[in-house]
Amino acid sequence: MKKLVNDLQRVCKILELIAAVLVFIGIVLAIIGLFWSDIHAFEEVLHDTTAFRHFLEKIFEIVIGIEFLEMLCHANPDNVIHVLIFLVARHMIVGETTPYEDLVSVLSISILIVLRKYMHTNNKKPGTPET
Repeated sequence: MKKLVNDLQRVCKILELIAAVLVFIGIVLAIIGLFWSDIHAFEEVLHDTTAFRHFLEKIFEIVIGIEFLEMLCHANPDNVIHVLIFLVARHMIVGETTPYEDLVSVLSISILIVLRKYMHTNNKKPGTPET
């Protein structure tokens, strides 16, 4: 029975690695596509705010993809919280939001930061100084 569990864990690690490689390929293609698709994208960004918002949205998608890749490679609660913070921030910055939605987003990010701080203080051994 223990051998079966070990085999399943190895299969899961291999599947996670395959998913990470696919996400990495997607990130590289997204970065290439961001600059390849339109040479004049930067000129449009200078003259049109909607083009800037579209460009910012694409950049945030790439950053979230990179954070997701890091979460796949180094699975821990801290990386999950980073991804969630980026997702909420992206929604608040790029999306068309109401003041109420902005308030909820700020509160969500604050709770995630407090949770992250709480997780770090709980992982310290008694007697070690705070950083």
